[in-house]
Amino acid sequence: MAQVNLVKMKSTKSDHIVFTRKNKKKVERKLELKKYDPRTRKREVFKEVKK
Repeated sequence: MAQVNLVKMKSTKSDHIVFTRKNKKKVERKLELKKYDPRTRKREVFKEVKK
C-alpha cells in the first residue's frame, strides 16, 4: 500500500486503531466507517484521525 493513500481510523468506543485506504481525489471529507472492534466485540463507528 502506498503511504499517500493510507488513513488512520480510531474507534469511537475504544482506543483500537485501523489503517485503511482512501481515494483523496474523490473523497474530500473525513471518513466514517462501521468496522469490527475486537476490544468491544461489536461493530463500531471508526472515524478518521490525523496520522
